[in-house]
Amino acid sequence: MKNVIIALLLTGLTVTANQTLAAKPGTSLDKQTATAAQQQKLNLNKASIEQLEAVPGIGKSKAQAILAYIQEKGPITSEKQLTEVKGIGDKLAAKVAQYVSFE
Repeated sequence: MKNVIIALLLTGLTVTANQTLAAKPGTSLDKQTATAAQQQKLNLNKASIEQLEAVPGIGKSKAQAILAYIQEKGPITSEKQLTEVKGIGDKLAAKVAQYVSFE
């Protein structure tokens, strides 16, 4: 009977240890993915309409407005300046800034 109890305890510990160890690499991978995403931001001033439409929160009309603004007034250099585009407020500019660069 002792052997059965010991076997069950060891099995439980093994399963728990495997789950714990398996979770750690996933966390590192998520951080690496996030870092890679930050490094690959879309250059707002060189983006096509299709690329802008792919940015969360930007549809066709806002993409067109961004391109019209850039054509009329020149490059957008900051999140604050992005709010000057018709239809883009502070909240949307902050959201979009996560995905674009202002180079």
